[in-house]
Amino acid sequence: MSRVIGELEELILLAVCILDGEAYGISVKKEVERHTGRTILLGAIHITLYRLQDKGLLLSKLGGSSDKRGDRRKRLFRITKKGMEQLRTSQEVRQKMWDLIPQLSPGS
Repeated sequence: MSRVIGELEELILLAVCILDGEAYGISVKKEVERHTGRTILLGAIHITLYRLQDKGLLLSKLGGSSDKRGDRRKRLFRITKKGMEQLRTSQEVRQKMWDLIPQLSPGS
């Protein structure tokens, strides 16, 4: 079985998938915040992106430079096959647990 990932790691993997080739620090931060309503420090996003890369769940490459960024290049992230397997495992575990919650009768 795959190693367990934390909630922030799972949210970041999901954001990288949603962003489909345009995932870099700030875009991932905005995507996670948009869906969770929480504020997350950019440093926490960067640390987690690199940790997920070290675990083999993400790959990255340098994108093109732009005048807007002072000719600095963005590091773009994409999910790996292993990362997708981890997300599917997490989803299955959560769904199994949701399915075990007893149904409350109306008015309870």
